[in-house]
Amino acid sequence: MNKKKTSIIFGLLGIILVAAIAFLIYSANRKPADSSKNTSQTTQSTAKAADYPTDYTLHPAVKNSTKALNDLALPQLSTAVASDEAEVQIQTTAGNINIKLFPKIAPNAVQNFLVLAKHNYYKNNEFFRVIKDFMIQTGDPSNQGTGSASIFGGKPFDTEISNQLYNIRGALALANTGQPTSSSSQFFIVQNSQDMTSQIQDKSKYPQKIIDAYKKGGYPSLDGSYTVFGQVISGMDVVDKIASAEVQANSTSGEQSSPVHPEKITGVKIIKDWKF
Repeated sequence: MNKKKTSIIFGLLGIILVAAIAFLIYSANRKPADSSKNTSQTTQSTAKAADYPTDYTLHPAVKNSTKALNDLALPQLSTAVASDEAEVQIQTTAGNINIKLFPKIAPNAVQNFLVLAKHNYYKNNEFFRVIKDFMIQTGDPSNQGTGSASIFGGKPFDTEISNQLYNIRGALALANTGQPTSSSSQFFIVQNSQDMTSQIQDKSKYPQKIIDAYKKGGYPSLDGSYTVFGQVISGMDVVDKIASAEVQANSTSGEQSSPVHPEKITGVKIIKDWKF
C-alpha cells in the first residue's frame, strides 16, 4: 500500500515538473505586454540617436581677423548670401525664417547644424524657451532643454567666437551651459528690437557699424560667450510672433519662458549647402 502511494506521489511530481518546464519555455519565448512596450520605447530612442552620423572631425578654431575694427567684414549686416555662405529656411508652424550661415567663421557650428538638419533632427522640435525682447530657443527633440546632439563623436564642442559676428537682432547662435565646451544642437535667435547701445560696456572694442546695428536691437551682453553662426535675412516677423507667445513658469527653473502653446519646427530646407 505504501509503495502504491509512493508511486502515485512520484507520478504527480513528475507531471508537475513537466508542466513547470513547459511553462518556463513558454515564458522565455513570450514578452509580457508592458515589457514589449518598454522595449519598443528603448528601441525608438536608440534609433533616434542613430539617425544622424557622429563620425565627423572637428575643424581647427578660426582665429579673429587682424584687420582694424572698422575695416572688418561684417557679414551679418547684409541680407545677400555670399559665395562663402550657406542658406537655410527654418519652416515653423508660425511661418518661415530664412537664415544665412557662416561656415568660414564658425565651421563646427554650421556643419553640426547642416548635418543634423539633413537627417531631420530638428523636425518637430518646439521653441521650448521663449522670452519676449530677448530670444527664442529650440533644437532639442525632448522639448525640455535637456537634450542635445553633436556629429563630432556625439560630444559637445567649443564655442567659436569671432570679432566679425555679434548678437545683434536676428543673430542665430548656439546655446550652451555657460562652459566653453558645451555647444551642441540647441540654438536660439536673438529677438530683442530695443536700442541696446547703452549696454555695450566698451565701445572701443566694437566696430561702429555693429554699434549702429545694436540701436535696432540685439543683446550685446551675450557677445564673447556664445557661438554666432548665422543671421536671419527674412522672417523676423515670424521670430517676433513666436517670441510674443503666452508663457508660463518653467517647471524646473521657475523662469517665465515655457510657451503655453509652443510653435515648432516642421522642417529645415537647405537652400544653399556648403561643402566642408
